[in-house]
Amino acid sequence: MTVEELLTSRQVYFIPKGGDCLVSCLNPEHPDRNPSMRVDRITGIFQCFSCGFKGNIFTYFGEKANHLQVRRELLKKNIREKRSESVGLSFPRNLSSYSGNWRDIKPETYKRFEAFQHPDSDYIGRINFPIRDISGRIVAFNGRHTTGGTPKYMISPAGAKMPLFPIVDPIQGSVILVEGIFDMINLHDKGLTNAMCCFGTKNINEDKLGMLSIQGVEEVIVFFDGDDAGQDAAKIVKEMIERVGLTSRNVALKGTDPGALPIKSVQTLKSKLYA
Repeated sequence: MTVEELLTSRQVYFIPKGGDCLVSCLNPEHPDRNPSMRVDRITGIFQCFSCGFKGNIFTYFGEKANHLQVRRELLKKNIREKRSESVGLSFPRNLSSYSGNWRDIKPETYKRFEAFQHPDSDYIGRINFPIRDISGRIVAFNGRHTTGGTPKYMISPAGAKMPLFPIVDPIQGSVILVEGIFDMINLHDKGLTNAMCCFGTKNINEDKLGMLSIQGVEEVIVFFDGDDAGQDAAKIVKEMIERVGLTSRNVALKGTDPGALPIKSVQTLKSKLYA
């Protein structure tokens, strides 16, 4: 039940005002002729700016708030605010689109992810990708060195907050979460187009996972590296996923990782996951 549905069911007249509902004060000791109480349309938190009476509309009427719905609406609000704040980064001038097949990934897959090369020091010697958030803004560029240079990955600007990437259509309500961008791109290239990456296991939190429900995700399949470090991280992330109300399962392939799988192995995995 939403705030507006609750107010309607209790026959409380309200006027929508931005992110609030304007109502006459619910304090029985305050004869409020001109509505002076605002109720947050997402959380139900209210306050009268005349007498100071405050609380939560759900608690006031003895109803339970749908905390998952509240979380989703707050995340949607956050997305709208971020979209209005900035249009994001721009591509560097004089770039050239990458059209090779490094690591046996098809040129059309690189094109789909807007891969490019550039002679600037931040990009030289690397295949670079724009990283877009859920609103479509470019929030960073991630470049992978192709000749063994260091660091292997370069994120610019430094300290950029990396989202789960990319936004995908869930298959049967699920997405596959992998560690690195080339893990994700390799799976997309071989037919698992619901894969998304977290840019390292330490770059994931419950807020990012919670945003997946907005995209219609019900299940997150964790597919990290098959070594001990990857599987230890998978256990931690699996617990996070379940805490935000999504189901989870783990894929553990010893001696390999998602970025190294050939097409036959990816297709076999896909058939097992979605039989």
